[in-house]
Amino acid sequence: MAYIKGIFIQDIYNNPSNGYMVGLLRIKESDMSEYINKVVTFTGLFDSLKYKTTYRMEGNFVTHNKYGEQFQVDSYELVLPTDEEEIIEFLSSDLFPIGEKTAEKIVNRLGKDTINIILSDSHSLDNIPRLSSGKIEKIIDTLNDYQMTSHIVIELNKIGFSTKNSIKLLKKYSTNAIKKINDNIYDILDDIEISFDELDKIARNNGYELNDERRLLALTINMMNTITFNNGDTYLYFDEMYDYMLKHTDNIDEDTFEYILLKLSKLNRIIIDKNRYYLSEFYEAENYIVKRLVNLNNLDRRKLPKLDQKINQLELLTGITYDESQRNAITKSLNNNLTIITGGPGTGKTTIIKCIVKLLIEFCKIKPEKVALLAPTGRAARKLMDTTGIPAYTIHKYLGWDKDSNSFEHNEYMPNKEEYIIVDEASMIDTILMASLLKGTLLGAKFIFVGDYYQLPSVSQGQVLKDLIDSNCLDVIKLNRLYRQTEDSYITTLAHEIKNKELSENYLSKYDDYNFITCNNEEILGTIEDIVKKALAKGYKEKDIQVLAPIYKTINGIDSLNKMLQKIINPKSPDKNEITSGDTIYREGDKILQLVNDSDNFISNGDIGYIESITSANKTKSKKNEVIINFDGTRVTYTPKDFINITHGYAISVHKSQGGEFKMVIIPFSPSFKRMLYNKLIYTAITRAKQTLILVGDPSSFIYGINNNYVEQRKTTIKELLEKKYN
Repeated sequence: MAYIKGIFIQDIYNNPSNGYMVGLLRIKESDMSEYINKVVTFTGLFDSLKYKTTYRMEGNFVTHNKYGEQFQVDSYELVLPTDEEEIIEFLSSDLFPIGEKTAEKIVNRLGKDTINIILSDSHSLDNIPRLSSGKIEKIIDTLNDYQMTSHIVIELNKIGFSTKNSIKLLKKYSTNAIKKINDNIYDILDDIEISFDELDKIARNNGYELNDERRLLALTINMMNTITFNNGDTYLYFDEMYDYMLKHTDNIDEDTFEYILLKLSKLNRIIIDKNRYYLSEFYEAENYIVKRLVNLNNLDRRKLPKLDQKINQLELLTGITYDESQRNAITKSLNNNLTIITGGPGTGKTTIIKCIVKLLIEFCKIKPEKVALLAPTGRAARKLMDTTGIPAYTIHKYLGWDKDSNSFEHNEYMPNKEEYIIVDEASMIDTILMASLLKGTLLGAKFIFVGDYYQLPSVSQGQVLKDLIDSNCLDVIKLNRLYRQTEDSYITTLAHEIKNKELSENYLSKYDDYNFITCNNEEILGTIEDIVKKALAKGYKEKDIQVLAPIYKTINGIDSLNKMLQKIINPKSPDKNEITSGDTIYREGDKILQLVNDSDNFISNGDIGYIESITSANKTKSKKNEVIINFDGTRVTYTPKDFINITHGYAISVHKSQGGEFKMVIIPFSPSFKRMLYNKLIYTAITRAKQTLILVGDPSSFIYGINNNYVEQRKTTIKELLEKKYN
């Protein structure tokens, strides 16, 4: 590792949110003499750098294919000046409240050791002419801050923190960072974004034993978060937690673990209810959901006048005749305080939502701003907006989610003002999000939840829609009649056959909207390639075609599919810029899947966009490669550090497809997928198809998945709490 020492003269790029900086340093000293007296570009993570100040940086020179030679900084420290001229220049800089003449007077009196004398003796400046006590205090504070900041970063680096995390700690705790670490290193898990495993490794390297009480407390919380997320549970049992702890401790005994749990309970980090152990946030969320919905359900109903007559008028206007079950769903939704509508594909859920919105706004003269249309994903929200013609939002956007604090602007203290809340794709809502939604709305607001009971549950903890329906305590409208079906169509029929595990022999027949192309494992990729080429030749647009698969790896997995599909849908061209990230090539025109929520840019996990432009670093103000992705009119700029948040979207997972519909859906079935194939997953996948569904591969794997009764038996409490309230 090399070092350079010199004066910071300019920053080229500075991102205050993460501390990343590109700057220029005029080198005065280095272990590589050829760089002395030269200005070099450096890159790295810094808390803050002051102009015209000397720093010592350790790292290595690298040659970037776009930016040329740079010094990549691993660690750095402030070097306070010792030469009298340098000290005068330093003290007369913008950092201090004095000019050059006063700085000269200070140095003339205190000499080459001026800075150390000031830091060690607060009265050393008392007799300097025209230097007030306020200015003296400012000089001392600035020098202390300079020295302390540099010292803290160096110390945190020595402890084992990366410069990036050292800067996070410094920004969070300021001069108390080292004390915080020394008191209990695990406490920082609540304050900065760092994984338990990463922090635990640092702690263990600094003398923490496996069974140190501080470690056991943090490990237990991490363990409960891990298991509940993996299983979708909201509570755990002692034995499953103890088994985990045995693998990650020095053979901890049951009594010690019980003591840890009791201490966490006293700290209000967990709730112990008989033999169930909850993280406090899940216990409180489930109880709040039940209390709020029961109160809402028991409020006096505000019925809309002459509703039957208005439905009749709407039928005449639209030419649609609603049958008895649909009218029942519409009437109850508008008159009840709380209604749940559930049904599979083709049962009229979208038709009912459209009708409800029209009745509210056009016939009942409810102002549009009093109606909120919501969905868990951006894709589902856009579908809702297209259906109704009025704005729809993701729940996160509606509540004003702040990703840095992971909190919502709208809560029980500042709720939104809408009086009618219609939520589509409600099966995707997890426990914490449901509690947050209820907190962020008026106590008397009417709720209409719409979703498919049989869809995959939420990714995060809970199964709210299922619990609400299974409780049999609330008004649930179940739609069973199929409407969206013609004589030579099969998609909707297949969905219901799969759900009921009553697959007919017709699944190998060809229909106008469906085909199963049988082939062996090695032929799946080529067969899908042929299908896509033919679809494009017939006039299908690329955005109309979506490939869904259950896993990323193997020759027929999502990663392989994306590489193949990129070659045929968006091949390499001299007219298209491209950029490489790892083993992935991103090219202008590529279909892109967003992997995380981004509240700043109003895009959601699962949104699909297209690369509009790629600009090389030497042509951008940021001096970084920039990729602009267009998400249905929302343009977002990505630099290399953001590439972890995206991937190609030609083929995506079934979970990522939830809340969306596509004109053509292609699904491979391979024997290597078997461990991931089960009834609900296949049902969810095939119900994404709006016009055409093509299955490719091994029929036996398809049948295996349909007959696989695997269901995530999540441990949750909402159903039980509702039953207690009503029974």
